[in-house]
Amino acid sequence: MTDYLQTLLVVCPLIFLAGFIDAIAGGGGLISLPAYLFAGLPAHTAIGTNKFSSCAGLASASVKYFREGKVRLSVALWSALGCVIGAGTGTRLALLFSERTLRMIVLCALPIVAVFLATREDLGVDEDREPDFSRKKEALLSLAIGACVGLYDGMIGPGAGTFLILGFTTFLGIGLVQASACAKVSNMASNLTSVLIYAFSGNVRYLIALPAALCSIVGSYAGARVAVRGGGKRVKQFMYVVLALLFVKLVWDLVG
Repeated sequence: MTDYLQTLLVVCPLIFLAGFIDAIAGGGGLISLPAYLFAGLPAHTAIGTNKFSSCAGLASASVKYFREGKVRLSVALWSALGCVIGAGTGTRLALLFSERTLRMIVLCALPIVAVFLATREDLGVDEDREPDFSRKKEALLSLAIGACVGLYDGMIGPGAGTFLILGFTTFLGIGLVQASACAKVSNMASNLTSVLIYAFSGNVRYLIALPAALCSIVGSYAGARVAVRGGGKRVKQFMYVVLALLFVKLVWDLVG
């Protein structure tokens, strides 16, 4: 019982923090998955338990964004479909390529993404601007963004939510808060698919996952609230934090 309580004392605060950051700018898995591994869970169980609590947090953030009217359903649903398709394909492709090669590609791309964020002062300023192209084109672009990020999620994983936000703002021209809202719905779709697989294979530790999920729900709701109130500027600030964490993690993995 003492060990169980100690595990919760390690995991729960970190899961709250992961949910908070993920709701704003994506990348919560960079904090939550290491938390489960640090607590001593085997790798597959850690991933399955992490997916379970992340799904709860993503649902919480999505509800908050929905209530604030920030979710553009056409973008969110089409990209969610793309994420599910891409993640399945990416998982298979990961078996064909060296993981080190894939990580090196992402590592080289991260500074470019950071420079892009720094130089695009208009990124996310106009939160409610309507697209200047057809609904059909918006749907196809959303599907493509979801598929590409889902592919990345299936092959590597960390920071997928952040890349969804970047895709929505860059190619669809929507604001950062609205992009973050759509990313939560898309990410939840791909995570839910993974949760079902891990749950049926017995790789979810529910005694840890359930209290962690509650922490993720509270953290995610709080993060979504901060994003809505702080606007695109606040989302952009947290995206720098996530990109820095992802860069450090990839370097650590490659060196290790």
